[in-house]
Amino acid sequence: MLKKTTQINYLFDFYQALLTPKQRDYMELYYLEDHSLGEISEAFNVSRQAVYDNIRRTESMLTNYEDKLKLYDKFIQRQRILDQLSEAAHHNEQEKILALVKILKELD
Repeated sequence: MLKKTTQINYLFDFYQALLTPKQRDYMELYYLEDHSLGEISEAFNVSRQAVYDNIRRTESMLTNYEDKLKLYDKFIQRQRILDQLSEAAHHNEQEKILALVKILKELD
């Protein structure tokens, strides 16, 4: 469950601008502020089922956006390469640094 929550939070960070205000509100309250479905339903004067359905639908949308745009995947790849660059720079490995820079350029 924690892995899913972390992944959804990252996807939300990348794709929240593509969501409606209500979808953003529900996701923020549920995932970022840890509100229950009941608390959200009371705040918006809707049923718990409506909140649940909206959140599940939004999760699916975020996953579909990632499948198509790969922003989170590229972010993770960049982070790994930056870690490797830092290590190579620390050891003064010029050839490895150049190879990693080339890989970074190809990501975009």
